[in-house]
Amino acid sequence: MTLKEFFAQHPRAAVAFSGGTDSTLVLWAAKEYGADVTAYYVRSLFQPAFELADAQRLAGALAVPLKVAEVDILSVPEAAANGPRRCYYCKRALFTALRQAAAADGYELLLDGTNASDDAGDRPGMQALAELAVRSPLRECGLTKQEVRRLSREAGLFTWDKPAYACLATRVPTGTPITAEDLARVERGEEALFRLGFTDFRLRLFHGAARIQVPAEQTARAAALREELLRALGSDFPDVLLDLAGR
Repeated sequence: MTLKEFFAQHPRAAVAFSGGTDSTLVLWAAKEYGADVTAYYVRSLFQPAFELADAQRLAGALAVPLKVAEVDILSVPEAAANGPRRCYYCKRALFTALRQAAAADGYELLLDGTNASDDAGDRPGMQALAELAVRSPLRECGLTKQEVRRLSREAGLFTWDKPAYACLATRVPTGTPITAEDLARVERGEEALFRLGFTDFRLRLFHGAARIQVPAEQTARAAALREELLRALGSDFPDVLLDLAGR
């Protein structure tokens, strides 16, 4: 099945839209192939502010309406506790809110951007998607991440080479309860790294310190910018560590 065939069969759909590479291609395809489509973005403390800005920019460029659903994710005890199945409870809460928002607008079908490269056995959140009957056109059409990037480039989408960005909760070690304060300082720290020109990195909490992971080719630059990194992150983190293993 192709995306064109999928949307011929499903001409009316809501898209869970993050502004990332995968969901952008789903939204583009829905619009391109004539579907009645609305994008729904879920905002919680686990999503950094720049993701909403990207989603708004992309939805505007595609001329697709975008609606925002708000979720107090830390009020979900299992998500805040940050156990090994945090992703399942988080995904279930977020997509329940998206499904309710879409249903209120008359959409019975909710789509997401899971692709054929995503390993269902390694993603507990995919269990929640199955339980909520969320469809994944990219996966159903057999499109891998590489193919998603190729099709996105051919479509002229700037997200074709956008790095994957896991939610802020992944920066907190499993088993450590997640707080709004920790999420805020991680987000501020990653914004500082962006401003310093780093890409495709992670700032992870490590016993109160900031552990910076950058791609191997950026490690030397990070070491050279030692003083700048300390100034940028010092107000939020007592110690700043550079992970030499990289990403």
